[in-house]
Amino acid sequence: MISKEVVINNQVGLHARPATFFIQKANEFKSSIWVEKDERRVNAKSLLGVLSLGIVKGTSVNLIADGADQEEAIATLSDLIDSDFSE
Repeated sequence: MISKEVVINNQVGLHARPATFFIQKANEFKSSIWVEKDERRVNAKSLLGVLSLGIVKGTSVNLIADGADQEEAIATLSDLIDSDFSE
């Protein structure tokens, strides 16, 4: 299991369209992936779970992955966040 702290810096945070991009990327991996904010941990592959965290611009979250491709999953998802969700 590995984790990495990232800061959401795009204008709308992790809401609607950026959240959809994030979840689509997370679903490309076999590993279990979670997003953790303020002691709450949700499945990164669940739109409702991610949206329920109410992540706005400037929020720091922890990405956690556990599985065969955990390093690649964390690297890819943190790169997506760092790019402000530009595909």
